[in-house]
Order: sequence, then C-alpha cells, then structure tokens
Amino acid sequence: MNHPRLKPALLITAAVAALAVAAYFLWPSGEPAATAKNTGKSSVKPALTVSVAQPTPTSLPITLNANGNIVAWQEAVIGSESSGLRLTQVLVNVGDTVQAGQLLARFSGDSVQADVAQARASLVEAQATALDAASNAARARTLQDSGALSTQQINQYTTAEQTAKARVAAAQAVLDAQQLRGNNTRVVAPDSGVISARSATVGAVVGSGTELFRLIRGGRLEWRAEVTSNEVTRIKPGATALVTAASGEKVRGTVRMVAPTVDPLTRNALVYVDLPRNPGVKAGMYAQGEFALGSVNALTLPQQALVLRDGFSYAMRIEPDNKVVQVKLQTGRRLGDAVEIVQGAKPEERYVAVGAAFLADGDTVQLAAVPATATAPEPNKASAQTGTAPAATK
Repeated sequence: MNHPRLKPALLITAAVAALAVAAYFLWPSGEPAATAKNTGKSSVKPALTVSVAQPTPTSLPITLNANGNIVAWQEAVIGSESSGLRLTQVLVNVGDTVQAGQLLARFSGDSVQADVAQARASLVEAQATALDAASNAARARTLQDSGALSTQQINQYTTAEQTAKARVAAAQAVLDAQQLRGNNTRVVAPDSGVISARSATVGAVVGSGTELFRLIRGGRLEWRAEVTSNEVTRIKPGATALVTAASGEKVRGTVRMVAPTVDPLTRNALVYVDLPRNPGVKAGMYAQGEFALGSVNALTLPQQALVLRDGFSYAMRIEPDNKVVQVKLQTGRRLGDAVEIVQGAKPEERYVAVGAAFLADGDTVQLAAVPATATAPEPNKASAQTGTAPAATK
C-alpha cells in the first residue's frame, strides 16, 4: 500500500543530511586556529630538527709547508792510496754499518813486502858505511896536531862521514815509505757510518786515488727543504719539522741550520733538518714536510656546519625564535674536523651543526633535545620516595 505523504518527508531528510555533510567539509576550521591562538603556539611546522654548534676558541698551530730532498749529512769517499796493486779481499757491501778503523778491503802485499825488505837491506848497508866513515874521521882528527895528515885530508874524512850519515837518513826514508805503502794495502773506514756505494771488485788492479766506497758519516740523514725568500726568516734553528717521505713514513726532525744565502735563480733558500734513523727514510728520497712555528687562538666550527655555495662558505645561524639566517663566513686553516672562522661569527652565536645544506634563509627549525646526565639517587632516599625498604646487603 502506497503512502504518498511520506515522500516529501524523505526528501526533506535527505536534503538536510546533504547540507550537513557539505558544511562539515566546506566550513572553515576555526577551532584549531582559535586553539593555537589561545595557547600561544605557532602554527608553522619546523623544517628540520637540528643540533646546535657554537664557535669554539681553539689553539691552532702555525705551520709552514715545504718540499725538498733527503740526502746524507756528510758522505765520505774512500779511495785507494796504493797504485798498481791487486784487490784480494772486499769485506763490506752496500748498506753495511761499519765502525771507525774497521777493515773494508785488502790489497795484495807480496810486492810491497819485497820492496820493504830491499829498503831495509839498503839501510843496513848505509849504516855500515857510515860507521866506517865515522871511524876514519875520528882517527884523522887525532892526528891533526901531529902533522901526519894535511888539513885537506882531514876535511875529506870528515866530509865522508857526513855523506855516509846522509845516506843512512835517505835509506831510512825509503824504508819508511815502503812500510807506509805496505800499510796502505789495508783499506779501513775513516769514520763510523753506513756504506752507501761500492765500486771495489776482487781482482781489480786500481790506481792511486780510485774510489772504492762511499760512506754516510754516522749514518746521519738530513732533509734539505726549499723555502721561499720571504718565508725563510720565519724559521729558526731548533724548530721542529714533521717530514713525510715518499714511502709514506713520517719522521720528526729538528732544524740544524738555515742557509745564509738565497739561490738567485729560484729565489729559494735551503733549510737543513736533521732526521732520526728510520728504515723507511732513505737518502735520495723526495719528501714533503711542515715546520711548526707556534700557535694562535682562533674560533672554529665543525666542518659539517659549513655549506659551500657559489664559491663562498656559509653557515645557518639560529635566531632566538628558532628561525635560521644564512651567514657568510670567512674561513681559514683546518685542524682535523674543525675549520677556523676568520670573520663573520661570534662565540655566543648558535649555528646548525648538521644539515645546513637542506635549509633556506628564514626556515624554522626545531632544536634537538640535549640528553641530561642521569644522577643515581642515594639508596635511602630512593627507599623513602618509593615507600619500600632498602634491599638487604649480602
């Protein structure tokens, strides 16, 4: 059975429901704004949650970089003092450490010993002749007053005596020279050090003055750094230098001397740095180093707080209302992760520590909570607050 009176009522009910739905979705939401206004909180959503970094006063070392070669402090050339002799023994090789007076090589001494024996025989003969001449001269002088011998004859005996003495001296000199030549068959180290080169070969016949070995005196090495003329006056003897050899080995040396002159072609001066013994540092290596010239106090920021834009360094300064302002900074030296701020920052200012590259000038940030250091309460107070008895101690 149809009820025609119910249709208008259903239509009215549907229309009211549609208006209610439209009002729900289209009506401006005034309650949140009113709530935010009443609570005093900003409706702007933070762009990022960041940690804070402040410029820190730091003592930065003052260094001066330089390049140069590692060479021997002094290199001695050990040569042959004998001529025409054959090498029979070579007792050392490159890299060996030797002591002063140590035997390095030996020449054949057979011919030298024969010459020494001949010189000794000549000396004995000269001594015998001199003895006979001295006896004749003594007898002649005893007859000088008797007139048995003329003055001329007496002078002849006296001259023969002096000539015989001179021949003895000459024969002694020849013997000394031959004995010295015999001593030169032994090649010894003039000083303690390390053999850096060897040209001696067993069986070779070498002439006088031929180089046999090269010796690094004392095994000492030095770094000869090249420094420009306008910077050399900053380096003083006794300064410390950290030298990095081509092998990657790092050694710390001491400035021994600064060259008194500057090369007129390169306008560089040499700085001589004594190096300690190290297996990774060899003569002839190229090395880089830096001289320690003191320290200076400066403000630093972490590297992560800086952003490079258009060739300049920027940082995001946090204002009291938690908005960030892009600040242009002038940076200087680096020490690990810290960067020197030459200009543009103050110690009391706050900056975004990490994530500054994701922020724009005027963005609002939220500061990350700093975890507080928890302090453990005393057992008695904890028991009183919780109302429980302290645990028994075993």
